[in-house]
Amino acid sequence: MAAMRVNGTPTRTIRPLADGQSVEIIDQTALPHDYRCLRLASLADAAHAIRSMQVRGAPLIGVTAAYGVALAMAHGSADDASLDAAVARLAATRPTAVNLRWALTRVATCLRPLAAAARAAAAWREAATIAEEDVEQCRRIGEHGLPLLRACAGERGRLEVMTHCNAGWLAAVDFGTALAPVYAAFDEGLAVHVWVSETRPRNQGLLTAWELAQHGVPHTLIADNAAGALLAAGRIDAVIVGADRIAGNGDVANKIGTYLKALAAAASGVPFFVAAPRSTIDFACPDGAAIPIEERAADELRLVHGRDAHGLATHLRQLPADAAVANPAFDVTPAALISALISERGSSPASRAGLLALYPEEAHA
Repeated sequence: MAAMRVNGTPTRTIRPLADGQSVEIIDQTALPHDYRCLRLASLADAAHAIRSMQVRGAPLIGVTAAYGVALAMAHGSADDASLDAAVARLAATRPTAVNLRWALTRVATCLRPLAAAARAAAAWREAATIAEEDVEQCRRIGEHGLPLLRACAGERGRLEVMTHCNAGWLAAVDFGTALAPVYAAFDEGLAVHVWVSETRPRNQGLLTAWELAQHGVPHTLIADNAAGALLAAGRIDAVIVGADRIAGNGDVANKIGTYLKALAAAASGVPFFVAAPRSTIDFACPDGAAIPIEERAADELRLVHGRDAHGLATHLRQLPADAAVANPAFDVTPAALISALISERGSSPASRAGLLALYPEEAHA
């Protein structure tokens, strides 16, 4: 499976810079109109990048948080109090994606036994290791998801896949989660076409369309509310999405609107797959009801961002500043609506038994 490219150049969403003191990210708030990279040189930079969604997607949030701890250790005190403060600040940025907490716990566990003078270098190495593991896990998700997608291909001449939000390489370090099997299918030569849900209010479907275009994968952007009609009309062979947290029983929290697609897929007899690495699975969380759901700023609904007639970035107010709105960022899809979970270890039923078959070492959780 080929690495992801931007304008033909192999690219990752986050990478350490040669100075050994900073990292570079793709500013995803500028996409799809502008492609630009930003340098993160401090704990504050990393926390802002996560909170503002300059980086987004559960795996990438975790990797960025790991580098955030490394930046904190390199540019300030590295004692226990500073480590605890850095972890707490990063943990507060996004509550739903469990990869964030997982990465912070892993880095902190690595650093605590070490002397303060050794922590910056060790944190940097651990963050880089987490990033490389993410790349390999996503590549394997592509390998394990490919047979499931291949089996869904009917007689229409190409595989018609629907996705929601962005769970491609922009949401990870490379390859992606839900889009990894799609890229694997395309690279294998399977005729595939992706129906991309725009995913309001953040319009992350536009990111999916952008990266699919970069890879040459045929796709069509649709309004979120068009998904049910396409599924009911028999125009979709499979739905595949990512996840921000998978509970121990197989319930899945993902970007708001995922649940509705799962309901429509079930009513239409279309397989509904969820792809995510081990770091997204929270065995300590009993079910979806226990997953905290992030409530984001109301202006994400009140304002529409884009370009004006002169090509300049701008926003348009579509609601009064005092209009009452609710903006939950995620919803929970019950395990019963999920055809299979796909991870770096294979695929399984969406159930505790299914997850433990993939991760038997977690039987104590």
